[in-house]
Amino acid sequence: MDGNWERFTPEAGRVLRMAEEAAQRMHHLHVGTEHLLLGLIQEERGGAAKVLRRLGLEEGQVRRFILQVNSEERRSSTRRPILTESTRRVIQLALDEARQRRDPRVDTEHILIALTQERIGMAADILRHLGINAERLRREAVRSLKERSVIASQPRLRQRRRTSLVDRLAVDLTALARRGKLDPVIGRETEIERVIQVLARRTKNNPALIGEPGVGKTAIVEGLAQRIAVGNAPSILLGKRVLQLDVGSLVAGTMYRGQFEERFKKVLDELKESESILFIDEMHMLVGAGAAGSSVDAANILKPALARGELQCIGATTMDEYRRHIESDTALERRFQPIVVKEPTVEETIEILRGLSSLYEEHHHLHITDEALVAAARLAARYISDRYLPDKAIDLVDEAASRVRMYKSPQAIRLREVYAELREVEQRAEEAVLEKHFEETGRLRKRVRALEEEIEALRSEWDHSDSVAVSPE
Repeated sequence: MDGNWERFTPEAGRVLRMAEEAAQRMHHLHVGTEHLLLGLIQEERGGAAKVLRRLGLEEGQVRRFILQVNSEERRSSTRRPILTESTRRVIQLALDEARQRRDPRVDTEHILIALTQERIGMAADILRHLGINAERLRREAVRSLKERSVIASQPRLRQRRRTSLVDRLAVDLTALARRGKLDPVIGRETEIERVIQVLARRTKNNPALIGEPGVGKTAIVEGLAQRIAVGNAPSILLGKRVLQLDVGSLVAGTMYRGQFEERFKKVLDELKESESILFIDEMHMLVGAGAAGSSVDAANILKPALARGELQCIGATTMDEYRRHIESDTALERRFQPIVVKEPTVEETIEILRGLSSLYEEHHHLHITDEALVAAARLAARYISDRYLPDKAIDLVDEAASRVRMYKSPQAIRLREVYAELREVEQRAEEAVLEKHFEETGRLRKRVRALEEEIEALRSEWDHSDSVAVSPE
C-alpha cells in the first residue's frame, strides 16, 4: 500500500500495512474498509483500538464476519491486493480530518472517524451488524484525539546532541521523508530489507550498495529513510536519522594542511554522539579525499570509527569504482557488506514508471497514458545503450512530458500566436509614435494591454490544465 507515509503517525501507518497484510492472508483481491477496521483493532498502541474495545468490538468478531460475508474471488498468490474506492475515500477523509483539526499527522482516530463517515464499505455493515452506533463511535474517537497529546502520537526519538557542522554539510533524508519531499520507492523492497538486515547486524553492519549509475542506489536509501520516518523499521533503527554527506562539500575550503582532517574528525565526532546513519554516495571518493594537502585521506580517518562500531555508514558506488578503490584497500573493504543492486528488467521498470507517473502528471499538468509508460521503458532499453534502467526511462518520460507541455497543448499554441501578435502590435505602436499618429498609438496601446491580459489568462489556464496526454508517439 504505497502512499505519503510521512503524513501518518507510526501507529496509523501500521494500520494501513496490517490492512493490506490481512487482505493478503485472506487471499482477497482488494483491501476493503473491513480490512482497515481489522487493522485498527490489531494496532493496540493506537487510540482507535482502545475506543473500539471500549465499545465492545473484538478482533475475532470482525474476522469471522469478513470470512463469512466476503465471497470475493480469491486472488493469485503473485498479485498484490489493491485498494477499493471506499478505502481510498476513507484514507482521503482521514487526511482531510487531520487537516481540519490542524493535527500534524493522521492518527488512528482520524482513520476511525473517516470509517464512520463512509457508509458504503463492509466496515459500515460490520458496525451495524454488531449494534455499534456510528455517531457514538465518532464522538468517542474525537474525545480520544482531544485527550491524547500530539506529542504522544509521534515516534519517540532518542536524545540527540547538537550537530551543527553535520547539519551544514549533510542532508537529513528522514526529515525530507517526513515532509513528503522524497519520491516513492517502487520495486526495491528486497534491497531495502537487505539494507535493514545489514544495519541490524552486530558486526560489519555497514552496507555498500554496488550498481551501475541510474539503477536506483540512492532511491534504496531514500526508501530506508521513509520507513524509519513512519516507524516501519526494527526498533534498533527507529529514531535514527539518515544523513547524506557530500564529500565535495566536506573538502571545499580546506586549503591548508590539517584543515580537512580537523573538519572530518569533527563531523565524525558529532555523528558518534547522535543517533545517525551516514550515507555517502560515490563512496569511492573517500579514497584520496583531502589527501592533497595532508598526510591522510577521508577513508583512513573513517576506518577506525567503523572498526570500533562507533558509527554506521551506508556507501554507494559503481562496480568499477568499487574494484578500483575499495577492494584495493583491504581494511576499508572489510568494514562494508556489499549489496549488489541490479538493473531492473523492462517489466519492473514499467511498474516503477506507473508508480511515479502521478508525480510527473502533477508537475507537467498533463495526463501520461499507460501505453506511453510501457513504450518509454521498452524504447529506453532498446535504443539508449549508454545508460541504465530505470533512470533512462524516467528521463524519457520527463523529457516527453516537458515537450508535449511546451509545444502540443492548446494553451501553448495559442500563447505563441498571441506573443507573435504582441510583438507586431508593439512595433506598430512605436512606428505610430515616431510618425506622431497619436490616435493610432492609443488604439494600438489598448490592443497591447488586451493581449497582455490574454497572455496572463492563458498562462493561468496552462498552469491548471491537464487536458493534454502523453502518448507512445
